[in-house]
Amino acid sequence: MHLIQYFDDKGNRAVGVTRNGQTHRVAGVGTVYELVTGALEGIGGLAEAVAARGLAEAVDKAALLAEGRLLAPIDHPDPAHLHVTGTGLTHLGSAATRDAMHKAGGEQSEGELTDSMKMFRMGLEGGKPAPGEKGVQPEWFYKGNGHIVVAPGHPIPSPGFALDAGEEPEIAGIYVIDRNGQPRRLGFALGNEFSDHVTERINYLFLAHSKLRACSFGPELRVGDLPRHIEGTSRILRDGQVLWEKPFLSGEDNMSHTIANLEYHHFKYELFRQPGDVHVHMFGTATLSFADGISTRNDDIFEIEESQFGLKLRNPVRVEEEKPVIVSGLY
Repeated sequence: MHLIQYFDDKGNRAVGVTRNGQTHRVAGVGTVYELVTGALEGIGGLAEAVAARGLAEAVDKAALLAEGRLLAPIDHPDPAHLHVTGTGLTHLGSAATRDAMHKAGGEQSEGELTDSMKMFRMGLEGGKPAPGEKGVQPEWFYKGNGHIVVAPGHPIPSPGFALDAGEEPEIAGIYVIDRNGQPRRLGFALGNEFSDHVTERINYLFLAHSKLRACSFGPELRVGDLPRHIEGTSRILRDGQVLWEKPFLSGEDNMSHTIANLEYHHFKYELFRQPGDVHVHMFGTATLSFADGISTRNDDIFEIEESQFGLKLRNPVRVEEEKPVIVSGLY
């Protein structure tokens, strides 16, 4: 079962559900968050919540995407209560690009292991603990709140001060915190964890800065567990032509951590278990166009697709002018 959010022909918000290749509007509900809230208050999960609401007219989700009417597959009434975070060095092969990047940036000498490689090896050795045991914690970063989320099909802004505007094709876990402070996993979506890799390469301690960028995820929320093997395609289009294209892998068969281990080390913090909050957590990637020497420019288009997740996640990049920042006192 897949869920989408969109604007209908009258400009009202609506929810769609795809099952058995058919997509219909879910009756009597305007947002996935509202649907989730109903599921938490009732008996059963999202499938039962959809059944309780019932289905209305069929919808053409591909047309909705083409018309710019699709939204991210979940949001929060107050964007400050949606948290976007992520983990890195979680995929087999993900350390090679990062290791080379940081050596080039002077993190450590060629004869020593970089901190990135050390972290990656820790994941290989302790990222998949047995049930009931605690594994090693991963690299973790904060990306932003609901204000940074860009709807599928819409431009991802790159700030004027940025040194790079690079895609990261990832899988995002989608969660809501219930009234008892327990994380409830809804499912997974394609994600573009957009980052500034040139800034990161200057010095690994700039990683936190490089991640404070917009992002996009969706268009569809795949309800349920994550497939163990995910094999999609990431590409960049320029002037209507494919500039760069490469497969990307995810799922636990291709990762050095289990999803459960990554979830534990995020939600172990009480800060991230506040009732009603939404969490979008990016699980990392091993595939970057930046590693192949690609430098994107204004109006390049990112495309991320994987058949198990439905529609492509497609966004152009839009380079913004730098805005002056003036700090004044209020004493």
